[in-house]
Amino acid sequence: MAVVTPVYNGEDVLSTCIESVLAQTFGDFEYHIVNNCSTDGTRELAEAYARKDARIRVHNPTEFVDVTGSHNRALSIGAEGTDYVKCVDADDWLFPDCIARMVERMEAHPTMGMVCAYVLYGNRVAWDGLPYPSDFVSGREIGRKYFLDDIKAFGGPTASMLRSSVIRSQQPFYPEGRYNGDTESYLKLLQKHDFGFIHQVLTYKAGGENSRTTHRIRHLNPYAASNVEELVRYGRAYMSDEEYAGRLARELDGYYRFLAEIHVRRLGRDVWDYHQTQMQSLGMPISKARLARAVTAAIVDRLLNPKRTIEGILRPLFSSPSDGNGH
Repeated sequence: MAVVTPVYNGEDVLSTCIESVLAQTFGDFEYHIVNNCSTDGTRELAEAYARKDARIRVHNPTEFVDVTGSHNRALSIGAEGTDYVKCVDADDWLFPDCIARMVERMEAHPTMGMVCAYVLYGNRVAWDGLPYPSDFVSGREIGRKYFLDDIKAFGGPTASMLRSSVIRSQQPFYPEGRYNGDTESYLKLLQKHDFGFIHQVLTYKAGGENSRTTHRIRHLNPYAASNVEELVRYGRAYMSDEEYAGRLARELDGYYRFLAEIHVRRLGRDVWDYHQTQMQSLGMPISKARLARAVTAAIVDRLLNPKRTIEGILRPLFSSPSDGNGH
């Protein structure tokens, strides 16, 4: 099996990540560190570790790519000639039993395309939505739970282990240009493969509260559009026509309430342009009439709930601003 770490300018965090991989109780793996044209000491640090441990292989491609491209490149390298691939992002790390437990689960179920576990996200346990003791779920069932019950169990690249044959057959593995690309890729693979889960915290994911990426995500709220996009692209594979129509109606109701807030709170032209572009790409341009009704409802709500309106205005004034440190 292979472990992969795509990294860009990760000199300050990479050692902790590497040490967590080398400390695994399961030691039969190759470890690919894929350096995305870093300009700090990332390359030198990775190569120093490689000189100490023959399992580590450092890749230094000359083409700089975005975050999604970097992950896709690393997964493709790891999937070549292996059975499983475990990704760990440079600012994340693994608990010692992570690989052993995940390989054990995958070996026990040949139809399983991916396995996940609880994640320590900053200082809280996350992606714990799948009820205990569920440890093997058909792909269709977990997809239905995701759309109909809002079950959150996927957890992103560091939280999962993937079957290499799935990566090789689904290229590029993560769709380019989408904030929820990891979830979309999982919804795609689960149409043909089953899902495994381990009810144990096996990975740590950095919270990233002060990163520029986190600040921009909060500003744009791309997930509001991504939720609609996931549903439109993959919902019919997991739901009946009636279930799909009902879920889409609820999702769009919430989305138009969000679009109304963009106007009422004057969040900025860039936010509006982003969401308008996303909906046009889905072939579902924003309805001016529906938006007008949502804006009217938002204004009426503010007039009838002055306390909540004032709190909404004051909250940003007393919030800690992002310090801008991040990738």
